[in-house]
Amino acid sequence: MLASEPTSLLDDATKHQLESLARAGTTPQRIAQRCRVVLMAAAGVPNRAIARQLGLSRPTVIATRQAFGVRGVDALTSKQQRRRGRPTLTPDLEQRILDTTLKTRPPDGTHWSVRLLAKQLAVSRMMVYRVWQRFDIQPHRVEKFKVSKDPQFEEKVRDVVGLYVNPPDRALVLCVDEKSQIQALDRTAPILPLRPGLPERQTHDYKRHGTTTLFAAFNILNGKVIGSCLPRHRGTEFVKFLTQVEREVPADLDVHLIMDNYSTHKSARVQRWLRRKTRRRFHFHFTPTSSSWLNQVERFFALITDRMIRRGTFHTVDELERAIYAWLSRWNTTPTPFAWKATADVILDKVRRCKELAGTAH
Repeated sequence: MLASEPTSLLDDATKHQLESLARAGTTPQRIAQRCRVVLMAAAGVPNRAIARQLGLSRPTVIATRQAFGVRGVDALTSKQQRRRGRPTLTPDLEQRILDTTLKTRPPDGTHWSVRLLAKQLAVSRMMVYRVWQRFDIQPHRVEKFKVSKDPQFEEKVRDVVGLYVNPPDRALVLCVDEKSQIQALDRTAPILPLRPGLPERQTHDYKRHGTTTLFAAFNILNGKVIGSCLPRHRGTEFVKFLTQVEREVPADLDVHLIMDNYSTHKSARVQRWLRRKTRRRFHFHFTPTSSSWLNQVERFFALITDRMIRRGTFHTVDELERAIYAWLSRWNTTPTPFAWKATADVILDKVRRCKELAGTAH
């Protein structure tokens, strides 16, 4: 029997079986539909008419008749499965995906995407995705680093980290720095508030109303911050801030100040301030050059910038400074110290490996 011709050569038993399946209430609809296709074809109904009456496509009618012509009733009652060629992820293919990702670049870009690499290697994008996920590969991400060239790098790291993980008795450890050039910015149009489905919106242009500098000393034990806003960040302003710190810390405690190598921190004015006998309890500890990430106050600056300064609107410098002082006051009501977990050995080992990867080991 030819599947493309009317299926008229049905014996009585087969016809009775098909009619029973088509009428039975327990027969799944897809099977009953196939039985009707064959019965109508056996009655001489053209394929196009069968498709129109049963709500099927003509190719589906033809495929059903072809399957019945090859396998009989079993072709109608069995579950049809598509045979899709799916490449298997072999160790060699996995290594090829890894090598291409890590050792090459696409001709028209700087990094591979899932779809680009899948097209390049003629595999599915899900296969590439699974390999990347298994080996924690993220080509779309990039992190920045800077290797310090400080000849006393190890000594300074051990000094600063030692204060973090094992602070001295009867002493305060304060991380000190200044956040300079904080701008009092006012948007050129009112900010559109947050709404369901829409983020807060503000104009890209702004009006400048001056700047201020926030000097801060972060207490690593309890998270409290001593802060002061000053117009500039010279040695004169830094000495004023040191005098404020001196007034606010207990007089019977040594004070260890961790700071970077900014020239203001080492100026002659600052050295003269330290010479007084009453200030011998102040001890300066400097982070290595290009290593401000060692100073915990930088993390605090990131918080106040993200939560208040960056999206704030200020019409004057005084308004900006009042907002900063109000934020500091709220922070000091419920301060949160940062948990430092990395030891000096862990940090030095990471820096060593970074230098080796960058080809600058020394």
